Amino acid sequence: MVRLGVIGHGARASSFINHPMREVYPDVRVAGIVDPDREGARARLAEQDRADVVFCKSMEQLVREIKPDGLMIGTRCNLHSPLAIQAAKYDLPLFVEKPVATSMAQATALEQAFEKARGPVVVSFPLRVSPLCELMRQKIEEGAVGAAEHVLAWNYVPYGHCYFDAFYRDFSVTQGLFLQKATHDLDYLMYLMGGNITKVAAMASYGRIFGGDKPAGLKCSTCEEEYTCLESPRNRRRNASAGGGDHPCPFGEDIGTPETGMNEDSSSALLEFATGAKGVYTQVFYTRRDAGARGAKVSGYHGTLEFDWYTNEMKHVQHHAPFTDATKSGEGLSHFGGDNQLAENFIEVIQGKAESKTPITTGIQSAYTCLAAKESAETGRFVEVRQVGQSG
Repeated sequence: MVRLGVIGHGARASSFINHPMREVYPDVRVAGIVDPDREGARARLAEQDRADVVFCKSMEQLVREIKPDGLMIGTRCNLHSPLAIQAAKYDLPLFVEKPVATSMAQATALEQAFEKARGPVVVSFPLRVSPLCELMRQKIEEGAVGAAEHVLAWNYVPYGHCYFDAFYRDFSVTQGLFLQKATHDLDYLMYLMGGNITKVAAMASYGRIFGGDKPAGLKCSTCEEEYTCLESPRNRRRNASAGGGDHPCPFGEDIGTPETGMNEDSSSALLEFATGAKGVYTQVFYTRRDAGARGAKVSGYHGTLEFDWYTNEMKHVQHHAPFTDATKSGEGLSHFGGDNQLAENFIEVIQGKAESKTPITTGIQSAYTCLAAKESAETGRFVEVRQVGQSG
């Protein structure tokens, strides 16, 4: 049996434990929880956990009294870093959600905290370990494209409304969608290309689609535009464009402004890698339905490799031979199969059978890269990316 201590037993943490983790290792138990929403946290527990779980007031109490085999941090994004810093001193296996930091001060403090920590960390980067991504990396290492010289990556998010009509709309928590969303993608791109991103030039669009002058606190259930607004529950259901429940207005003034800070409608970045390779990344948050796409195209002199998680397919074009191959992947898996790989890896890390596939350094490096992209978008200039281990 593996006994977990969970700090922030919200939708993501509970879903990860109850599904991918128990699929690969059924004998997992939630032994202790720290969560201010005790009622909600208890409601998310699986039946086998409810009788024996203990709710604690602090991580210190949880570790001292429950003595878990591992810790999981699943709180809101702005709390990941301070809680991970606190967890570092216990030297327990730790699973921490992304992004691991939302500011440079958090990221550098986190790096310092784990310089001497002995507890292994698994960062929630399922895209890096998804079967399609790992297969493409294997093909690159085998020379399928020659030297990887360029990457084009995209993320057209069909559920992007959640960053404007749910708690993600709070910019003080997310600090924008480079940190909230691209932290996944920039991490797997560094993995694919075999080197860290060293320089970025980014742009973003704010308030052109979402945000506006609707009153703060307005919800669809109290709005008179049910028949005309495309984001009303009625029209979302009718158009199969999103969930049909009541929600805060995505055109409200409480989303923020470009001046005060708000999530972007879309953003893009030019990338330079330590290997000298170049790349382009784009993410869009107002797409819906079949417009959803997420993947990458890597090219070198000898070939091009391309995959998209939404089609579950990888294509290899040989540049100097008349051959093109396509490989299909399995469907219906959480985070395109990456969550199952992360769950198995975390269990094996706890058991001492494996090393982390996504250690804390990957989370910190991704945070540094996203912070550089955010700074570039705000200042309109190229920004050098801080590297893990860099002093000053």
